[in-house]
Amino acid sequence: MRSSVALWAASLLVYLFLYVPLAIVVAYSFNDSRLNAEWVGFTWHWYQVLLHDEDMLQAAANSLLIAFIASTCATVLGTMAGLAMHRYKPKLLPFMVITPVAMPEILLGVSLLLFFIQVLNLTLGMLSVILAHITFCIGFVAIVVKARLAGMDESIFEAARDLGATPWKTFKHVTFPLILPAVVAGFLMSFTLSLDDFVITFFTAGVGVSTLPLQIYSMIKIAVTPEVNAVSTVLMLITLTMIVLAARFAPETLKARS
Repeated sequence: MRSSVALWAASLLVYLFLYVPLAIVVAYSFNDSRLNAEWVGFTWHWYQVLLHDEDMLQAAANSLLIAFIASTCATVLGTMAGLAMHRYKPKLLPFMVITPVAMPEILLGVSLLLFFIQVLNLTLGMLSVILAHITFCIGFVAIVVKARLAGMDESIFEAARDLGATPWKTFKHVTFPLILPAVVAGFLMSFTLSLDDFVITFFTAGVGVSTLPLQIYSMIKIAVTPEVNAVSTVLMLITLTMIVLAARFAPETLKARS
């Protein structure tokens, strides 16, 4: 009994440590004061300021565009990689797919920076950020799709082939509908990761390209106003929504990763 109470108490302290700071960020986005030193009163002013901040809106548009393109490309390539790893079990492909996921972000960011500049001679900008985001998102989609395929009965695909279906028809009418929840979950997960990424974007963005995380970082260096809390709250809501949707489409995937 005592061990159970202690376990619950320890769990509660951990969750408080994780979520109380987030709750404070949300609460102070409604603070009627330019300084976040103390609570003055409730206001929607900082959300109105956010809606009229052209730099922030441009950064948000860049983030959404990069996230959509990167997650779309990563979903296509990651789905193909997941299918290949499950069906053909190549030795090198899993290493190539999983490495960007397991590699520390700062190491991946520096590696991509050197690759773009020294190997491709590419000017850093939107294209380099999109390519970088595709690189680290492919692995997450492949893991999701492979986990979905691993839980399926292979006799379903064998039955389709026995009935005369070509490989393409089998994929179109059997495989793809069954893995569609995982594909959607992979897209949503990639979109969330791309939208939130700071470290890799910081190394590959170059001059003149700003995303929401980079814009928030530049604002924090000057002063932490409630507008920073407001944009952080909006970004937090978008991220949580995408995570909930991903969990809704493929709950077993999140269990497999935990």
